[in-house]
Amino acid sequence: MAQQLGKEVVRINERPGFATSRISALVGNEAFYMLMEGGGSPEEIDRAIKLGLNYPMGPFELGDLVGWDTRLKVLEYLHETLGEKFRPCPLLVQYVKAGRLGRKTGQGVYRYDEQGRRVPYQEEEFAK
Repeated sequence: MAQQLGKEVVRINERPGFATSRISALVGNEAFYMLMEGGGSPEEIDRAIKLGLNYPMGPFELGDLVGWDTRLKVLEYLHETLGEKFRPCPLLVQYVKAGRLGRKTGQGVYRYDEQGRRVPYQEEEFAK
């Protein structure tokens, strides 16, 4: 049916987590570790991923769109079922506990106005 609709079909064996969710969760989690370690600002990390890997949006942009609470639940499930490589970054856990869930709350890694547009932040804010 998908082919009749002009879609490309990919077969992935059944394992915990969808292929895209699993890989995206790892990329987003590693981006949080880089942020926590002072490896760069969110904008620079997002820009590096977009330019270097040809992703349409960076891991922080995507996480803010999806919701960090959702991303954390995915990581917790994958950590429980597949092991340590999926352990959520402590900074990600801190953001979720603080209610910084992304666009839906007006603040995640980035801040958003009432229309959902990103608001510039001060450099010293990005790792708080």
